Parts: sequence; structure tokens; C-alpha cells
Amino acid sequence: MNQTTDVLISGAGPTGLSLACQLIRHGIDFVILDKKEGVTPYSKAIGVQARTLEIYEQLDLAGRAVAEGTIAEKARLLAEGEVRAEIDFSQIGKGFSAYPFVLMLEQSKNEKLLYEYMQAHGQEVLWNTELVSLTQSDLNVTARVKTSAGDETQTIEAKYLAGCDGPRSLVRHSLGLEFSGSTFERMFYVADAQVDWQFTHDALHVCLAKESFAVFFPLKGEKRYRIVGVFPEEFAKAEGDVLYEEIEQRTRQLTHFELDIHDVEWFSTYKVHTRHASRFSAGRCFLAGDAAHIHSPAGAQGMNTGIQDAYNLAWKLASVLQNHADQNLLETYNEERLENAKNLLRTTDRIFQFVAGDEWWLALLRTNILPPIGSYLLGLDSVRGFIFPLVSQTGINYRHSSLSHHAGDEDFKVKAGDRMPYFVFEGSSIYDRLREPKFHLLAFSNDEDERQALQANVEGEHAGSIDFHGFQLDEQSRELFGADRPFIVFLRPDNYIAFISNKFSFFEVENYRRRTLIG
Repeated sequence: MNQTTDVLISGAGPTGLSLACQLIRHGIDFVILDKKEGVTPYSKAIGVQARTLEIYEQLDLAGRAVAEGTIAEKARLLAEGEVRAEIDFSQIGKGFSAYPFVLMLEQSKNEKLLYEYMQAHGQEVLWNTELVSLTQSDLNVTARVKTSAGDETQTIEAKYLAGCDGPRSLVRHSLGLEFSGSTFERMFYVADAQVDWQFTHDALHVCLAKESFAVFFPLKGEKRYRIVGVFPEEFAKAEGDVLYEEIEQRTRQLTHFELDIHDVEWFSTYKVHTRHASRFSAGRCFLAGDAAHIHSPAGAQGMNTGIQDAYNLAWKLASVLQNHADQNLLETYNEERLENAKNLLRTTDRIFQFVAGDEWWLALLRTNILPPIGSYLLGLDSVRGFIFPLVSQTGINYRHSSLSHHAGDEDFKVKAGDRMPYFVFEGSSIYDRLREPKFHLLAFSNDEDERQALQANVEGEHAGSIDFHGFQLDEQSRELFGADRPFIVFLRPDNYIAFISNKFSFFEVENYRRRTLIG
């Protein structure tokens, strides 16, 4: 049996499912397949960042995610059997996002949320179905797939294909793209279990040691934790040969506390790899998630980055398929997300080296210097203003992108390519007004006639593809944007700024569309 579709998605992990959900929002036909039987039963990734929750909000999933997860409001730093410091996270993201925290929610539950969204919209994953090969022409991609029930192959023809099929991606191999990087040679372990010990279940616990570390992440449920740790350098077993008893013994050595680990749900061992593909696209095929980049678990970035890959790619595919933009727009997916991946790998590698490196000076910093100053530093607005955007991914920008037009943004605090700044308007987040999957024009002016004239132009020419929002130029907007006179902000469908200008004219929008989208 042969099928045709607009977009074929290979892989139904968090990235593939996210892409499917976004295509549903945009009204794009797709087929998604995976050789697994269903969503993963394992917890795997657990950190959900603010930017991901902002994306979930557009699917009406953010509230459910927060309700099903656990917010880590503080961290206890432990060393040599003592509590060295307690760091308050509760205010770390205040003013930056409606979700000023890191949410602990297992990958399995994220996948379930996304999959249920798909099903609620009449879509299904082709489970037990594997991509075998692909070819592409100037017009389409032809994929050969087979089910686990037999060897008979089927053909799916799509206008575009997205490889969300993990680090061993068949799509990436088929495209002949390099996947270069490095491997951290020490063995890491992870286990989900209940822990009885002297500490309350309301904090992230970081056990710092001279040569290593162990971290206890609180999960939903009484006494449930994700435990992550590292074996010493001389530990030479292969990944599949490590026994759980060895993991528990190592954890006890690292913590120096009396504890009882029981009701183990899942455990695994792994080596940390940092790699990225040489390109994230080739012809009509794209890579996203672990198929495009893998990196250390530092900062809980991996799953969130894949979800952002999907969010970036979806609106561009939709714009081209619905004839709102030239096909050249798709080149900006590689342009924007590859740069982000390179930056991310550098950042996570530095963080990871700090927490896992065995050099004497790193051990000194971890165990003796960081604990007493960590709480003080996070109390400083300047430090919070640096750390939260970095970790939460709200600080990711596309300032270097060809989609970001900087003419006129010199005098503004925010620039073309930045995420739309978060602020509260009439009691609710600005993002509540930006849920429609289209471009948005925001006009800030105290002249109501001026705003209405601009709104009439938008609704007369592009009511189906551009949303209009008018705001008073009040003290909040002046401070946030660094503006002292009326201005407009043109937002992409992913709520990144295409341009910002004091030229209060619809011509600015039309000029951007002609130069950038239509070509």
C-alpha cells in the first residue's frame, strides 16, 4: 500500500511528536512512524524548561505538564556528609517567563501528553513501522518502510521528510551527513527509585565529591527520585554489564549519608557523547533532536532542544506548503538551529566539565568554594538575569539569522532575532495573546487612531496570516523595550522578533515579507 503526504516524520520520541503536534496546529498533513510499539515506558530525560512550557502552552498542555511534574524550588549542596549550602530557586526566573522554574517531568510523561494531543485531533502514529530507505528528487521524498509483522515494504511519498530518529539516525546516514564530536570516557549511571533518608523531598540534592558527583532529582510521588552519578575513571565495565548493586554501592560512596534506596523502577548506564551533524538539512530532508545533536545532560537541555527544533521547523514547513513563503525559507532552519546546537554544545561541555572533571582545582571549586557563594550569587539580579535565560532556553536568539532585520533596532533593548520579551498585560501573560499559529504585529502607541489605521491595513490585506495587537505605550513597555516613542514589533509564528521599528507603518511589514519570505 502506498501513501502520500506533505510531511513524513521518522521517529515518535519527544521531537517527532512535538513536530506532529505543531503541524496539527498549522493544518499540515503528515505521517509519523516509529519502530517502537508505543511511547517510551522509561523516564529518560526529566527536565522541562520554561521555553518548552511556553510551547506547550500553545497546545494547552502546559498546565497539565506542571500538574503532573515536580518543581525544584531549591537545591541542597552536600559534601563529605554535610549540608554545605541551600540555594533558593523559587525566584530565579521571576519576570522572565510565566514559568520561572525548572519542571521535573519524565520523558515518558512528556511523550504521553504529546501523543494524547495527537489522538485528540484525530491523528495516530504508525507504531511498529520502520524506515528502511529514502530517496529524494526536486519534487518529493520517497521512503520505503516496513512493519514488524513482516518483510513486505510499503512506499510513502512526501513533499518533505523530518528525521527525528535518534543518534543512530537512518535519515542522517542516508543523507551522508557527518556526526562529529567527542566522548567523555567515564561511565555514568541513572536510576529512578524511592529514597529514604534524612532530607525532605522538596529539593534537588547535589552530592559533591573531589572526583565525582551524584544528583538526586525529586520526581512526582512520595520519596521518588532520579539518581544520576558517575563511576571512577578506573571503572572499566561495558555499559550492559553494570549491575544495579554496583550503582547503589557507588551512590552510597558519593553521598556519605545513611540512605535506603528501594523500589527501583528503572536504571541504565551510559557514556556521554557530544556531537552534531554537519548540516541539519539536505534537499527536502531535515534532522531534528538527537538525530541532529547529542550532548551532555548538564542543564537538562537535550529533550527541550529537540522540541525547539520541531517548533522552528514546523512553521517554516507550513509557510512554504501553504504558499505564504518561498522554499528558500527552509534554508533558515539549518542556519538557525545548527548555530544554536554549536553554542549549546560549548555551554553544556563547560558545565559538565565543571561538575564531572577530576582535576584538583575543579574538585576544590566544587566542594569548598561553590557551596558558600552559590546562594549569594543567585540572590543577585545580574546573576539570575544571566543564568535563567541560559538554562531555561528563553535566552536563545537568532540575531545572526537572515530572517532577522536589524535596520532600526539599534536604539531598542531587544533586537531582531530575540524571543518576544515576557510581560503581564491586563492580568495575563503576553503569550496568551500570541497563541495563533501565524505572524503577529504588535503596535505600541498612545494614539488610538494610529493603532486602528494600522490594524485596518493588516486585517484588510493579511487577516488569515497576520494577527494584530495594539498596546498603550506605557511605562512597562518603555522600560522593557527601551523605547520612548511609538513602535511596532513584527513576530514570527514562533514568537521571535522578525524586526522592531519606530516606523509606524504597514509598509515595513510588506517590505519585510517581500524581501525575506517571498524572495
